[in-house]
Amino acid sequence: MAARGGCKAVVADKWSMRVVSDLGAGPRRFTDLKRGLEGISQRMLTVTLRSLERDGIVTRTVLQVMPPNVTYELTPMGTAMLEAATPLLRWSTDYLPRITEARADYDARPGD
Repeated sequence: MAARGGCKAVVADKWSMRVVSDLGAGPRRFTDLKRGLEGISQRMLTVTLRSLERDGIVTRTVLQVMPPNVTYELTPMGTAMLEAATPLLRWSTDYLPRITEARADYDARPGD
């Protein structure tokens, strides 16, 4: 029986690759990640980070200071995932204007 969600859930959801990409620059605190991910809610970032931690992509470190300092960083598997996804991320960035244009053209067509 396949694992629930499987590989597709890691790479195909809206936020996971964006979080992994942001963590590619090094460890980040929750608030820094949230600031860098326009449009993500606190709850969705929490859910995404927990999922990535569960999958072994991200580690969570809590420093017992006041207030507690929590940082997230990529595991070696997370780094490998980012390396594998970098060409696709670069493609999506390069072609985003053309994708936006194609969507607008499609949406402007008369209904079928």
